[in-house]
Amino acid sequence: MCSAIEPTKQNIELWTFQCSRNIDTLSENNHKKAMSFGKNSSSLPDLAASNEVSENNGLLSDHLNGHLKEGPDAFINDRFENKLLTNPRRLSDDVDNSQSFFASPPLLSSNTTSASSIIIEDGTVKVKRKLGLLSGTALIVGTMIGSGIFISPKGVIAGTGSVALSLIVWVACGFISLFGALAYAELGTLISKSGAEYAYLLEAGKVFPKCCAPIPAFLFSWVSIFVLKPCLFAVISLSFGIYAVEPFYHGCEVPMSLVKLISVLCICLVAAVNCHSVTLATKVQNFFTMAKLLAIAVIVMGGFIMIFKGHTEYINEGFEDTSKNPSSIALAFYDGLWAYDGWNNLNYATEELKNPYVNLPRAIMLGIPLVTLCYLLTNLSYLAVMSKETLLASNAVAATWGAEVLGAAAVLIPIFVTLSTFGAANGSCFTGGRLIYAAAREGHLPEVFSYIHVKKGTPLPSLLLTTAVAIMMMIPGDIFSLIDFFSFAAWLFYGATMAAVLILRYRLPDVPRVYRVPTIMPVLVLIISCYLVLAPIIQQPRIEFFYATLFILSGLLFYIPFVGLKIKIKYLEPLTTFIQCALEVAPSRYEPPE
Repeated sequence: MCSAIEPTKQNIELWTFQCSRNIDTLSENNHKKAMSFGKNSSSLPDLAASNEVSENNGLLSDHLNGHLKEGPDAFINDRFENKLLTNPRRLSDDVDNSQSFFASPPLLSSNTTSASSIIIEDGTVKVKRKLGLLSGTALIVGTMIGSGIFISPKGVIAGTGSVALSLIVWVACGFISLFGALAYAELGTLISKSGAEYAYLLEAGKVFPKCCAPIPAFLFSWVSIFVLKPCLFAVISLSFGIYAVEPFYHGCEVPMSLVKLISVLCICLVAAVNCHSVTLATKVQNFFTMAKLLAIAVIVMGGFIMIFKGHTEYINEGFEDTSKNPSSIALAFYDGLWAYDGWNNLNYATEELKNPYVNLPRAIMLGIPLVTLCYLLTNLSYLAVMSKETLLASNAVAATWGAEVLGAAAVLIPIFVTLSTFGAANGSCFTGGRLIYAAAREGHLPEVFSYIHVKKGTPLPSLLLTTAVAIMMMIPGDIFSLIDFFSFAAWLFYGATMAAVLILRYRLPDVPRVYRVPTIMPVLVLIISCYLVLAPIIQQPRIEFFYATLFILSGLLFYIPFVGLKIKIKYLEPLTTFIQCALEVAPSRYEPPE
């Protein structure tokens, strides 16, 4: 347990970790020592001769270090003049009296800046905005394009039955995703908090009675944090493991234990990148997004070379064998929209986006049409050399295409898929951690998950939780079934967020909106969301959907006591202190964009 004792140089360094929180447990002896320190001039030469507090702590400003050299009196007087803070957990609490000051380690003076990752201002910590337009677009594109377009883009053509209609569905899914993302852009510029659906449902929920207002947002965070986000992170990493190992077992069965081991290593590496710094995570995302776009460019160029050579017989089939079953076509849309999933990911990091009022809509309008074009051209390239029957029979469409077109260079395909999945995993980890961070800041998770690293400026505890849950998801045998049963939940919350657009227009009609979409866009996406929630349950009712619904509602078992009734867990306080000390994290605050 960290506690505040005699304020020597070593203890001041300890204070910068912001882990001393047990004010009431300080002994009378330590309190007297602290009081006498400010009056004892004999300690002044030793303190003045000391070197500057270690640069490694990253929180003490030059202003603070200057007073340390001047002596404890100047140090203490300046603390009171600037009304410094008493509790490292609550950076907004001012010093009320000398006892509270000496009873708890002082932190930072106002208007203090630290390392480039964070800003200390008025005694609070906030993260710098480091995502620009390019990084924001790369996050959208990089998380939307995963392994699906390379491995199995056949759900759409299986549902439509024809080449022409399948291509139309791919384009239509792109427009639906764009409409949804533009509605999110309106919400993201109106409510510029990180957390995407969570932040928007929390605000829209205020139309309900106060006791029920946070429930939609809480249930979304409950399902997303413990199922949807870690499952997606795990599945993408599992695809990485399969394609990383498969070239070494050509023609032989790949050991699943080895695949899972490589997948876990991928999860840990991605987590390490995201924990290190936002800058590194965005650079990794930018690089791997460019790599996957290069892979798609190779496939598109190869396919169009074949088309120019006259290989158009499969494309010319047009609407031949088009399905007449509306349910089958609807399922094709379901599979197509799943391939576009990730269009909302930039909204999870709005607080880290530079000039979000401009860059959020721009990144969406650049990223989603780019992905739509990539999907359309890639499918055309596949169909230039593969019949729809061959495409449906293949378990790795890009590899089959590579064998036909690239010959010996087909070995590049597994490399492309590996790069693509790693980039998608990085984006999934990045956004998943921000959701936990946003929920904890609102009191829907333990407070420590809203803390950020005092030097790196990353939400370290929330990223570690995302990583741990994803690794645990890797243990079950059939993680893909878990995603199938909960995928309807994703569209349930997409639909709820579209409803939030309309609710907030009614509830806050006079609030100026930097960006506003035509009403038909959220209404259309809301209708499609309702259908996609009900379609799999009506067409193929299974007991697993009932279990998934029960899991969603089971979140209320935690909401009622811990959020509604605000019951505190007795031993959570010392655990938070330990985590704060061990990880060097501190509370943060929301800072609206200028």
